[in-house]
Amino acid sequence: MSQTLPAQDDLPHKGYDPQVTRRLLSLMSPHTAKLAISLVLMLIHSAAAVVGPYLVKIAIDSGMETGNIQALAWTVAAYLGAISLQWVSIYWRINIMAQVGQSIIYDLRGQLFEHLQKLSLGFYNRYSVGRVITRVINDVGVLREFITWALLAVARDLFTVIGILIAMLLLNWQLSLVTFTVIPIMILITILFRRRARENYRQVRAAISWVNSVLAENINGVRVVQAFSRQSVNYAYFSHTVNKNNLDTNLRAAQVASAFPAAIDFLGGVAVSLVVLVGGLIILGEPAASTISPGVLTAFVLYIERFFEPIRDLSQRYDSFQATMAGGERIFALLDTPPEVIDDPQAKTLPAIQGEVAFENVSFHYSDDPTLVLEDISLLIDPGQTVALVGKTGAGKSTLVKLVSRFHDPTAGRVLIDGYDLRQVTQHSLRSQMGIVLQDPFLFSGSVMENIRFGRLEASDEDVYAAAKAVGAHDFITRLPQSYDSPVEEGGVVLSVGQRQLISFARALLADPRILILDEATSSVDTQTELVIQRALTHLLKGRTSFVIAHRLSTVVNADRIVVIQDGRLVEQGTHVELLAQHGIYYQLYRIGFES
Repeated sequence: MSQTLPAQDDLPHKGYDPQVTRRLLSLMSPHTAKLAISLVLMLIHSAAAVVGPYLVKIAIDSGMETGNIQALAWTVAAYLGAISLQWVSIYWRINIMAQVGQSIIYDLRGQLFEHLQKLSLGFYNRYSVGRVITRVINDVGVLREFITWALLAVARDLFTVIGILIAMLLLNWQLSLVTFTVIPIMILITILFRRRARENYRQVRAAISWVNSVLAENINGVRVVQAFSRQSVNYAYFSHTVNKNNLDTNLRAAQVASAFPAAIDFLGGVAVSLVVLVGGLIILGEPAASTISPGVLTAFVLYIERFFEPIRDLSQRYDSFQATMAGGERIFALLDTPPEVIDDPQAKTLPAIQGEVAFENVSFHYSDDPTLVLEDISLLIDPGQTVALVGKTGAGKSTLVKLVSRFHDPTAGRVLIDGYDLRQVTQHSLRSQMGIVLQDPFLFSGSVMENIRFGRLEASDEDVYAAAKAVGAHDFITRLPQSYDSPVEEGGVVLSVGQRQLISFARALLADPRILILDEATSSVDTQTELVIQRALTHLLKGRTSFVIAHRLSTVVNADRIVVIQDGRLVEQGTHVELLAQHGIYYQLYRIGFES
């Protein structure tokens, strides 16, 4: 278990990114009409907010001071109208922006999901599932919050501040200058707050990431934790170290976040006091010649309160802005990640496979490691042959069959099926005629029936039953509470390894592939289940070109050909009897591993 804070390679190290902004705007371009309506509603709201204090000024000076009841009534009615206009504009603006935000997120998550399906296995070898899911869920959620609420709110606050400044200057420039005396202090406080907020934001993100990392680690390893009675130790570490760090970090961030609005409110109070003092002195000193009336002074007090409110909101949205830049950068970096294996623009559809597979001087290494995993492999497999791949762990057996299914492309040489270079045919036409059964087969959430039908959706129920019977899965399936309609949790955790394997065999048989790959398909089952699986393999391998990777003799001895891989090179091939007679590497593997 990690005892230190994990490296946060995804955390932002810069603020505003114009490229992220351009990409966000491109996502919003299909919704230009709705955004324009929202902008108009925002302007109406800002104008109504600015005109309110001026109407109060008119009510005091033209109504109360002169005793004109009609003027007072009309002014109050206009003020109520402005308030109503604000309410209507807010309601429809939020409603429209919620639609825009949800539509954009719907499109963006769809793009991400589609792109993730296209990315090659090399990408998933480098990035953990947790990091990918965080980008699709959390980072996209951050963008939704910004688009739906923060974007136009920032614009509204800016327009409101500008409108209030103009109104104050037109109303009385002397009192405006008095108000502006606190602005330098406010700017200094804002700069200091932004610096602290940026650092606190990074620390909070790192702290919650550490919490998530330790939590996921303990959930995934819960069996080991319980087996070694580590519950109390792990809880103490999580509670007193990881979670405590998260608490302390958030409390420090909250202290800074709470200090800023309090400081802005204090400056607003100082500005009001100065305006009342100066305005009051002018009114008392020269009441007849003064351009400052009680209505003007009251309007100024209201304007000051409204002036500092959007400034406070703008500064508090800095975290949202920072999160949006960071989230946008991660999302667009994911979308810009190219698949390592792509179809050639001139790629053809692979016709019905007969099953001949040829490796011509094939070598391979991963893109991030120049060390050769396979070196100069040449091999020809006839249609319908069963080929067993044998070798120590890490010899390159699984990599070889990944080249057949074109999860990777060879870095040298060619892989051909029926004479077609795999790089010259579409991936869909290739993989739709192939079947793969892994050591730990993955079952999806849904019923047993849906999992067997996964590779052939049009198959009838009778076809599913026939496939399950052929591989020996029918009996245990019918004993399940709801038979073929029994729900299977994600990964098939409610079933045994052998049951999951038999369902995966039925899935492969139903899809009727011409080329079949079994990657360690029997290494995790008990002897009794292996006997059932061996009978299933008789049906599954019949008439198909098959690659079998196995550590058990029972799945190798009956193969048409055994190919021995060592350190990425093909060193021996032949039947079981022929290779034993050579007393070579296969013979040694047989003596130390298979025989036992």
